[in-house]
Amino acid sequence: MGHAGAAAFAVRYLGDGPVEALPRPELRCVREDERAPVAQAEFRRVLGAFASGVTVITAPGADGEPGPAGFACQSFSSLSLEPPLVCFMVGRASTTWPRIARAGVFCVNVLGAGQEEVCRAFAVSGADKFTGVAYDPAPVSGSPRLAGAAAWIDCSVHAVHTGGDHLIVVGRVDALGADGPREPLLFHRGRFARLADG
Repeated sequence: MGHAGAAAFAVRYLGDGPVEALPRPELRCVREDERAPVAQAEFRRVLGAFASGVTVITAPGADGEPGPAGFACQSFSSLSLEPPLVCFMVGRASTTWPRIARAGVFCVNVLGAGQEEVCRAFAVSGADKFTGVAYDPAPVSGSPRLAGAAAWIDCSVHAVHTGGDHLIVVGRVDALGADGPREPLLFHRGRFARLADG
């Protein structure tokens, strides 16, 4: 299934609006009486020990839409060298994801140190996230490529999988680049962070 087919499937799957989270699976590797489930607060606290980079996923506006779409995303990873694939995770209730799915393409903007405000702008919902943000079109998809990003990866939607209350979006890399040896913006234990020498 090409990127157009994967995107069409994702739009059909999502419908016209946000999707409710999937019910908790009945099949479990342990019974309820064997071990208490992990509390969400504890899950977040422990997983917060894993430092991640910070990205902004962008897409051009599809026909009839007011402008480009984008959202801040920590859940991004490289996936495959052959073929070149990356993936990101997005909440199933996201209002931005259906717009990216309709476009069928996206650009991953890896934020650099000092771009905290850019991240905050794209982390809110309901606002024009691109106000005051400089960008140019990525070479293949035309998705916004944010000025000052440490790197960019221009992709087409390759596949979409469910993962609990999130979707796992796989993108095929069509073009990419990095702006020299810029330091990345990191997120660790609920705060922005930077690499420290030593």
